[in-house]
Amino acid sequence: MHRFAIRREMRAIVSKKAVSLLDSCKFPRYMSLAAFQTVDADKVSGSEPAKVHNLVNGKWFESPSWNTIVDPLNGEPFIKVAEVGESNIKPFVDSLSRCPKHGLHNPFKDPERYLHLGAVSTKAADKLSQPEISKFFARLIQRVSPKSFDQAMAEVSVTQKFLENFSGDQVRFLARSFAIPGNHLGQQSHGFRWPYGPVAIITPFNFPLEIPVLQLMGALYMGNKPLLKVDSKVSIVMEQMLRLLHLCGLSTDDVDFINSDGKTMNKLLLEANPRMTLFTGSSRVAEKLADDLKGRVKLEDAGFDWKILGPDVQEEDYVAWVCDQDAYACSGQKCSAQSILFMHENWSESSLISKLKDLAARRKLENLTIGPVLTVTTEAMLEHVEKLLKIPGSKVLFGGEALENHTIPSIYGAFKPTAVYVPLEEILKDTNFELVTKEIFGPFQIITDYKANQLPLVLDALERMNAHLTAAVVSNDLLFLQKVIGNTVNGTTYAGLRARTTGAPQNHWFGPAGDPRGAGIGTPEAIKLVWSCHREIIYDVGPVQSQWKLPPAT
Repeated sequence: MHRFAIRREMRAIVSKKAVSLLDSCKFPRYMSLAAFQTVDADKVSGSEPAKVHNLVNGKWFESPSWNTIVDPLNGEPFIKVAEVGESNIKPFVDSLSRCPKHGLHNPFKDPERYLHLGAVSTKAADKLSQPEISKFFARLIQRVSPKSFDQAMAEVSVTQKFLENFSGDQVRFLARSFAIPGNHLGQQSHGFRWPYGPVAIITPFNFPLEIPVLQLMGALYMGNKPLLKVDSKVSIVMEQMLRLLHLCGLSTDDVDFINSDGKTMNKLLLEANPRMTLFTGSSRVAEKLADDLKGRVKLEDAGFDWKILGPDVQEEDYVAWVCDQDAYACSGQKCSAQSILFMHENWSESSLISKLKDLAARRKLENLTIGPVLTVTTEAMLEHVEKLLKIPGSKVLFGGEALENHTIPSIYGAFKPTAVYVPLEEILKDTNFELVTKEIFGPFQIITDYKANQLPLVLDALERMNAHLTAAVVSNDLLFLQKVIGNTVNGTTYAGLRARTTGAPQNHWFGPAGDPRGAGIGTPEAIKLVWSCHREIIYDVGPVQSQWKLPPAT
């Protein structure tokens, strides 16, 4: 057989394997596209590649340069992203520059927009509640950021409930002001939440719908004009969501949407000089942006997230299941994923580790409960394990190997759920601490144990960590909870027997603490903190006292 014919046959086999894998997940075949859709999530492939466009000044457009995205399950080129180059950023710079510092609306300007955006949220929430649309987005998420159907649907559900939460009058309630009586008649001070005006939003690959929608809508609610950039690997999801929002009444001029590489985006930000930039992603990029933009940033960056199991051993099956979910759901690609587990000696004597091993073994590529790792290669994870095993007393508890019998391209990772044990005393050594607490954005965790009198050592390890996003204290011992919570700082901390590190819904704050640049997401407090500033207006209208006389110079 001719070598080109062989290649075609091999591509066909790979494609069939990918279709079979995707068909094993429980999503429907769509008979027709909804009014906003420009792609069919089930049909995107090398033979029918999808295209992702840019949006500026109210118009969708292509660009001279296309970035080809490969299917993370089989390596087949299946999405073409129109990426804007450095020489083509002017329309985006001009668009942001036209937005005044006082925003598109504020309490004194076009307040009707608060009501309008509440109505947009109402309609969008209704659309996402419709099974065919929610499943379309879950399916699209799976295609670009492979995760189980339940995990993808949970992302859609959180987004839908968020939009419900900010329907109707709830948007203008975000701009609630207050007044304080003055020193004399006619004087009052009023505090208002004020927009920044032109802003930018940069979001990562792991939650292609939830993170950009929640931050984008928060920015809009408060009166800002956002420029949105989503990781190109997954930006097709947000492109489709923007089209849905336009269908629900959002003006096409309200948001600009750009696909570009990091260098181009950095240049755009320096030239456009947005008043505030929200960045969700790696600590390295976050720190560079903070320097380049002179601190006008809010950050939700890396999280080396810890969980402590307290002295009270109970509900072993449940605790083991939550630990498995926290460490390995979405193949560990959550900024809130459980990175290190501290077990009280009482838990060390239980069957927890064997239960964790059994739960990890249930995860299969066939249903995407384990899948491609999009930012860490298999080789990098194997190398990290090898370095850890050089620490005295360390050992692989389970995993530590590459996935087998798959078609995941080599640019991505394919790794079994892994846990490496490292003794607490070794973790605390200066020569080991940085290595052990390095975040691996994949299905990987460190496990250690501690004796009752070693809790101060555990707390010392937590104090030395740099990322303070999520944490969990699994115990119903109130004195133990008080001790740990009172000596730690993580911004989203779960406490009690059912404590977890992941799965944050839309009904509570999610974000880091301990850093004035820290960004939150999802709640009224988060939206007001990230997307508005305080403005005080002091009314002093008189009257001037009838007996007033010119006082001496002071």
